[in-house]
Amino acid sequence: MASTSLPQRGAEVARRRAPRILVVDDEADIRELLELTLVRMGLTVDLAGGVEEAKALIAEQTYDLCLTDMRMADGNGLDLVRHVAQMCRDLPIAVITAHGTTDNAVAALKAGAFDYLSKPVGLEQLRTLVKSAIEVPTASASAESGRGLIGGSNAIVETRELIGRVARSLAPVHICGESGTGKELAARLLHEQSLRSGAFVAVNCGAIPENLMESEFFGYRKGAFTGASEDRDGFFQAASNGTLFLDEVAELPLAMQVKLLRAIQEKQVRRVGATTEERIDVRIVSATHQNLTALTVAGRFRQDLLYRLNVIEIRTPSLRECREDIAGIARAFVNRAAANASQAFRLADTAIAALEKYDFPGNVRELENILERAIALARGDQIVAEDLRLIPTPAEDAPRIAGEGDAGGLPLPDYLDRIEREAIQGALREAGGNRTAAARLLGVTFRSLRYRLQRLGID
Repeated sequence: MASTSLPQRGAEVARRRAPRILVVDDEADIRELLELTLVRMGLTVDLAGGVEEAKALIAEQTYDLCLTDMRMADGNGLDLVRHVAQMCRDLPIAVITAHGTTDNAVAALKAGAFDYLSKPVGLEQLRTLVKSAIEVPTASASAESGRGLIGGSNAIVETRELIGRVARSLAPVHICGESGTGKELAARLLHEQSLRSGAFVAVNCGAIPENLMESEFFGYRKGAFTGASEDRDGFFQAASNGTLFLDEVAELPLAMQVKLLRAIQEKQVRRVGATTEERIDVRIVSATHQNLTALTVAGRFRQDLLYRLNVIEIRTPSLRECREDIAGIARAFVNRAAANASQAFRLADTAIAALEKYDFPGNVRELENILERAIALARGDQIVAEDLRLIPTPAEDAPRIAGEGDAGGLPLPDYLDRIEREAIQGALREAGGNRTAAARLLGVTFRSLRYRLQRLGID
């Protein structure tokens, strides 16, 4: 059945930022499969386990596309289609129907859906549907959106120069730095300046269930296991002639580290269910905020894999090392947010001064979250210091209560993770386990909270 005409909104917004997709399904395995496929396409993905959760997310977030199952525990996908048609008519929504249920597909199209997919979902069909609804970002999208490594400080300039020098090498690169310093942006810049013609494939190693890792990295053959209805490429095949970026590589379990080491050494992978290996041509770029050397001493990371990954090391500087860049980065974020919202915003001098005094333990990612919140709180088109709601940074010589702020001998990233974990767990307790409400209490987006939950291993 042919798709109906699509809204113009999708392509226009996608040119300004990475498109955001909402996937609605009450089956966790289906959600994870769809999320992994869409993330590989360079898209930002939020997940909802039912109709009511999806409605709550749509009320607080702007999406470029919604994919919803038809039958869920708390309602019907048609209810969500009708809700979208009434509340946000410019949001394209597609439904996933059970095989052979043509009546449901027709009903969904009449209710306002622009297209449908039948189960089991073919991944090529899914990619085609997504590309018909929105403009999928290209490899250079990060640079065009203003999210590159912005700044003229010595630390940033040196990092960009090092990236330029090593970009054309084939040697593996390891990017280290605190959380939120733009390690993925550095990896994308490295790929864009290289001579490799293939795709840039980013993988969050901490977000993949352990039982799916081998099939996700190496692919599988039809019939390899229940549900493997067709051959499927893994991350290595998707990044052929390109770059495979392993973010949070320290989160890989030891069993997967062994398999990854062999793939890097032999330049071959074996799909799950296959009897032969296939050659791969992939440049490996890895990143983590953790100290890999310390992890090898603790027995949590293989030393031989560390040597394979860390041939060339690039360090992304913290925002505290680039204070002279804070104003420029902040204005770039505000300008981009203004373009997305079709409304002009500007930072008052008081806001700039407050930002330049703040220490930013969460670095650029925290700066972006602060500005998103400030835009929402601003009474007009000017953002003042009060809108930022910054937590005051104590003076170095200020007296401290015994035990407070004591890192207990921990490296700074681990100490900051501990503080962040305590804050998130406190907000979840106060919100009765409701993650959307907890995100509001913390002043971050639901997506940002979900990422932190995954990174910190909070169930």
